[in-house]
Amino acid sequence: MRTLKVATAVATASVSVALLAGCGGDSGGESKPFDGQSADDIAAKAVEATQQAKSLHMKGDTRLEDGSTVTIDVSVDQEKNCQGTIGTGEGKADVRHTDATLFLRGDAQYWRSALQQQPDAAQKMAPKLQGKWVKMPANDAATAGVCDKQGFIAAMDEDKSERQGMKRGDTTEVGGEEALKLTKKGSAGETLALYVATEGEPYILKTTTEGGENPGSVTFSDYNKPVSPEQPPADQTVDMKELAGEQRA
Repeated sequence: MRTLKVATAVATASVSVALLAGCGGDSGGESKPFDGQSADDIAAKAVEATQQAKSLHMKGDTRLEDGSTVTIDVSVDQEKNCQGTIGTGEGKADVRHTDATLFLRGDAQYWRSALQQQPDAAQKMAPKLQGKWVKMPANDAATAGVCDKQGFIAAMDEDKSERQGMKRGDTTEVGGEEALKLTKKGSAGETLALYVATEGEPYILKTTTEGGENPGSVTFSDYNKPVSPEQPPADQTVDMKELAGEQRA
């Protein structure tokens, strides 16, 4: 089930490098928003504000080293309630996390990709999974991060050395909101950008990575809106743990 884990790359690959807090950077005093604040200080405030938000919606994609594309389109809150879709290559799956349980409903291509490391199991299990909500084991490391809002944001602060040297750009519009663009050149020549809301809380509105091995973008919206996924009906649900046990029997 490693393809489930890779879905989390969408919200980390393009943001973990570019959107970090720190000191230094261009002061950009001529810009009116955040007057007198350095780019790195603004980034720090953006990360903190986004961490403090009760919920948000994330939508984006990134290209992996093997050339495949991973997509994510989910609403998630501080309690890990979430709902939306994730995609791997041509496959797609609906996702819900509620009552500390993750449910996935993938199409045929999604499950073929998810089970490609286990061809025998794929042949037997795929027909039973199609069209069903699959209840994932609570301790499944491959799916643990899919609905972890705080984990996504924490990924922005993994590499302290990449916090520094961001530069202020112009103001622009993201989803109808004014945003200040902060940029930085990455070590592989890629251009990293962070868009920060200029009104209200300095939430992150968008991140992009252009060029390099992992181009992609993620937009953030619907801050602090309730996320209330419903648990799938029992007659439309199969338990992955039980199903795996049946295959071993």
